[in-house]
Amino acid sequence: MSLAAEIPGDAPFTATQAPAAAPRATRSPFADYFELTKPRIGLMALITVAAGYLLGSAGDFHWAGLLNTLVGAGLVAAGGSALNQWLERKPDAKMHRTARRPLPAGRVAPVAALAFGVTLFVAGVTWLAVTLPYPGASIAAAATGLLYVGVYTPMKRLTSWNTVVGAIPGALPPIIGWCAAEETLTLKAVSLFAILFVWQLPHFYAIAFMHREDYARGGMKMLPVVERPDGFYTGLATVGTAALLVPVTVLPFAADVGHWPYLLGAVPLAVWFLLRAARFARHRTPVTAKSVLRGSLVYLTGVMVLLAVDGLVG
Repeated sequence: MSLAAEIPGDAPFTATQAPAAAPRATRSPFADYFELTKPRIGLMALITVAAGYLLGSAGDFHWAGLLNTLVGAGLVAAGGSALNQWLERKPDAKMHRTARRPLPAGRVAPVAALAFGVTLFVAGVTWLAVTLPYPGASIAAAATGLLYVGVYTPMKRLTSWNTVVGAIPGALPPIIGWCAAEETLTLKAVSLFAILFVWQLPHFYAIAFMHREDYARGGMKMLPVVERPDGFYTGLATVGTAALLVPVTVLPFAADVGHWPYLLGAVPLAVWFLLRAARFARHRTPVTAKSVLRGSLVYLTGVMVLLAVDGLVG
């Protein structure tokens, strides 16, 4: 049941105006297929994969192993992104921010995008299975892609809990890296998963608030779409999950993954991010939401770099 249905007198956010038809721009087919892979999202995921590998190897890593892990995980991420866009091509056509993507704009045929996504996904899982000494990385990568495409993507049109569910595959990339370097999952690996899982919640609540009109057009039941029009519960969820991120940031230190330099750098980042989330909760505007989004990227990059350096020198 949605929050809107539980609050008397509050109607869910709605937006019905469809975007104008996207023109068929002349551009390279390579550029269109590259866009299907969502390279910026893939790059961020690979940073967390690398951090997981470096920490799992405990300083005794091999460049070939890291490279093979990044290649395989990158292919899986690219394939999952293409399959996500294939599944969402009709909702994407209704939203301003996605109407000019290759599929809704008609620059790539759906069957070609499907074949492209499946090929990349299978190639990535196979690469990990063949080139790495342990099977865990290929299993974790397959689980990541299947959960993202097969569970999270359709849930976006069913329930506002999709963000919580989607945080599971979104938190698995460092596990892929860890399993590539270490045969056994430990509390250390779980601490990496926990950071990514909690981090995604305020990150995506901010994105959903910024684009709530578009999500409503596309029939996506994100929290800012189904709750009160003023976004009260989105602000509450954002600051609550950002607050939870502060103790979660300490977990790698408690699990002996990160040491004092990590702790002294990461905790201030988490507190700084929480302050941005608190400002958004008090004043829910696109400007403060964008501040949360940018802050989340700074936090994640900083924490992953701190962990990676810690693993490299430790």
